[in-house]
Amino acid sequence: MNRRTLLTSAALAPVALALSSLAAAAKMVTPWEWTRKNGVTGHMQKDPDPTDKEFEKYPRCTYCGMVREQWSHSRHLIQYDDDSTEGTCSIHCASLSIGLNMDRAPKNIWVGDAGSDAEVKPLIKVEDAHYALDPSKPGTMSATRKWAYADPAKAAAVGAERVVPFEQALEAAYSDMAKNTLMIRKRRAEKRAHMAKKMKMMKDKAN
Repeated sequence: MNRRTLLTSAALAPVALALSSLAAAAKMVTPWEWTRKNGVTGHMQKDPDPTDKEFEKYPRCTYCGMVREQWSHSRHLIQYDDDSTEGTCSIHCASLSIGLNMDRAPKNIWVGDAGSDAEVKPLIKVEDAHYALDPSKPGTMSATRKWAYADPAKAAAVGAERVVPFEQALEAAYSDMAKNTLMIRKRRAEKRAHMAKKMKMMKDKAN
């Protein structure tokens, strides 16, 4: 290699390195891109108007499979900043959704008004809700009831230990996560065993 070729190669080396780095960066997939494509939150549909025909679009809780209309008093509906939306039966399952969607910011969150006299409770925005935290009563998917009320007087009248805004109710849901998960697993195992026993009895009776 002559001196001119050597100098040219040396001068072009940084350019080649930069181009190589750019090519590698172009192939790089960010964590949020990967999770949106391959993670557990890719099931959500883009919905600019989630409250319209809510139970048709979100009939069951994503995380526990419960029928949301039957639990209208504790259900939540979450719309993220890219309009990805999902419905849950409770603040327990809503906390799972918010925890898993680390790179999406909630744009709107609605909750059922437990204080309403309607059979199917209407939705209210969580920023207008007053959550009554009552450890003496079981809640939906939780050992501690965390129901929301539009009327603060109704929230105070239920005899709860505390009445708090959504952010504090969400913190309580995360604090209760371990014991609630163990409780839910136990209940579901017992229910499966009961159903299996019942099915066996029906089959034996038929034979």
